[in-house]
Amino acid sequence: MYAVIRTGGKQYRVAQDDILRVESLKADVGSSVKFDVLAIGEGENLRVGQPLVEDANVTGTIVRHARARKVIVYKFRPKNYSRKKGHRQAYTEVRISIA
Repeated sequence: MYAVIRTGGKQYRVAQDDILRVESLKADVGSSVKFDVLAIGEGENLRVGQPLVEDANVTGTIVRHARARKVIVYKFRPKNYSRKKGHRQAYTEVRISIA
């Protein structure tokens, strides 16, 4: 069984016990969060919501909060100009359970 959920402005296709990296959520480690379900299906059977599937229940347990690897942004021009910046995006790892 799989579902299509929406969180953080993005859509994800998830299955039971998947560990998913999503945009940072404001909840404690070990707490449960509920997701908007856009579609749910198993094999050939697919139910698509308008916009959400009403009786579908997809929850996740927060595993950890972390930051991704650093991305370096480097700008260079030949006439005495260079800028180096780094960015680390915060994320939350969530273990999915579909009921």
